[in-house]
Amino acid sequence: MDMPFQEARPEDSARLGNTDSSAPHKEDLSSKIKEQKIVVDELSNLKKNRKVYKQQQNSNIFFLADRTEMLSESKNILDELKKEYQEIENSEKTKVKK
Repeated sequence: MDMPFQEARPEDSARLGNTDSSAPHKEDLSSKIKEQKIVVDELSNLKKNRKVYKQQQNSNIFFLADRTEMLSESKNILDELKKEYQEIENSEKTKVKK
């Protein structure tokens, strides 16, 4: 059975904006990172002949996508999310030191 694929996108977290209280944003990022890790793992473990579908943004329409491209894109998104999470942690540490 071919499974639809929906990725966590960095722009989803960007919509939240940076607020004075970064805790909710940090928690949201953490959950998106967990989701994205699962996506990367699932794509990495698919058999070569399996089909992957990508959801059209803001729609319930899915399009056939290349598995290797989706894996690469998903890894990049995961890296961006981790980087953003790390930046939040670093800014919290500098606030604590001051």
